[in-house]
Amino acid sequence: MTLDNRTFDNIRDTVYRHSGIALADHKKTLVSSRLGKRIRVLGLDGFKDYYDYLRDDESGRELILLIDAISTNVTHFFREAKHFEVLAAALRERYDKGQRKFRIWCAASSTGEEPYSLAITVRESLGDDADARILATDISTGVLARAQRGVYEQKHVEKMDPEVLRRWFMRGNGGGEVSFQVRPELRGIVNFGRLNLSEQDWPIKGPLDMIFCRNVMIYFDNDLRARLVERFYSLLREGGLLFTGLSESLTKMAGEFNKIQPSVYLK
Repeated sequence: MTLDNRTFDNIRDTVYRHSGIALADHKKTLVSSRLGKRIRVLGLDGFKDYYDYLRDDESGRELILLIDAISTNVTHFFREAKHFEVLAAALRERYDKGQRKFRIWCAASSTGEEPYSLAITVRESLGDDADARILATDISTGVLARAQRGVYEQKHVEKMDPEVLRRWFMRGNGGGEVSFQVRPELRGIVNFGRLNLSEQDWPIKGPLDMIFCRNVMIYFDNDLRARLVERFYSLLREGGLLFTGLSESLTKMAGEFNKIQPSVYLK
């Protein structure tokens, strides 16, 4: 099967309109590879037939599956570890000043490693003597389902501090494979839900203490990035923190934020 340029343009226009993800020309091979599997499942003859099927699907289910297919989900526990050190220090400082309620949003949760890393940092910094909740959202229903299960293969946790792993995960052996499941007391402070960052209506109320939106805005164009940063600012309380990916520069769109660390911004 060959993905012709016109059909590729139609597909990436659809993806952009409904997710904000801007697929460059060089992503054509990636789109062809990932959608080829979906075409075979549906028993279609090619990419044009797939686009017609997508366009005619009034349920919207295929659109969700399309976005799931082309989304890139690369993550691991405590990725960009310096951010978690900054988070821990900020939590302790606020706790020492008397704050007991904390609300954190992880805006691109992927398969759960980031929100659970946040939850571990929260519990290890504050203990259980605080009202702390983490909202974890993603556009992909597939990765959200995996995140909610909270079960990880050994290779996904092998770089974690053994003591941290022991405290917050339960070891299991499913089908002969060693696995690790996030403990209920940790899962209990994380709420997962699907959210499309490019949409106008977010079911999120502030004020929030911290927002983690890391390694996702690189897939958006500058206009959408600027709108997101403005909306993040409005959701944060005074003194709140925005964390972005180390490869994501907000130099020209940070607005009223003050940069205090690489990829860490203060309201």
